[in-house]
Amino acid sequence: MCQYAVVDLEMCRIPKRLQTSEYHWSQETIQIGAVLLNDSYEITDSFSTYVCPQFGIIDPFIEKMTRISDQKVKGAPFMKDALKLFSDWLPQDTRFVEWSDSDHTQIRHEITGKSISFDGIEHFEEPWIDCQAMFTAKLSAERAYSLTEALNLSNISYKDGAHDGWVDAYNTALLFAKLRQTPDYEINEYYLSRPEHLSFSIGDMLTGLRLSPAG
Repeated sequence: MCQYAVVDLEMCRIPKRLQTSEYHWSQETIQIGAVLLNDSYEITDSFSTYVCPQFGIIDPFIEKMTRISDQKVKGAPFMKDALKLFSDWLPQDTRFVEWSDSDHTQIRHEITGKSISFDGIEHFEEPWIDCQAMFTAKLSAERAYSLTEALNLSNISYKDGAHDGWVDAYNTALLFAKLRQTPDYEINEYYLSRPEHLSFSIGDMLTGLRLSPAG
């Protein structure tokens, strides 16, 4: 029986001066959120933990957007221990689902840059299902939509609280389930016609930035 772990990470930024030769990327995880779907696409469990960054800084912009402060991550596990907790929570025969490919990329960066290793770590390296790509293909769209846009276009009643890892994972799970279970997908044409429907995300903020390794 296949199950699906729908995952969302929240991240902070790492200034260039704090990057190292081993960890030379510009972001670091500060929260892992996930919900579990069974093979009938029903939510059966959830997971959430803050993660204490080793290099990154939770600046005012990130704190305002995610509502995650230094105080909240103080005493939280570092990424190695957080990933181990997450891995121990996962049932066997679980596939990962994400919104865009940024979360899987981020986890691979942290596994590599922090030399994270434990039994089962290889599971995170397996291919993930990109729900954003599924939605784009369903619409035959010329651009990628944000999660909030996709939920509104899909007439899904979702939880408020974007940029909380658990909330975004939950909302992604609702959309993923509908995509998998609804062959004749109906789009909210009224929302699509509204010029003000665009929304903002961390990914939007970073689009177009050219980031080079430290060194």
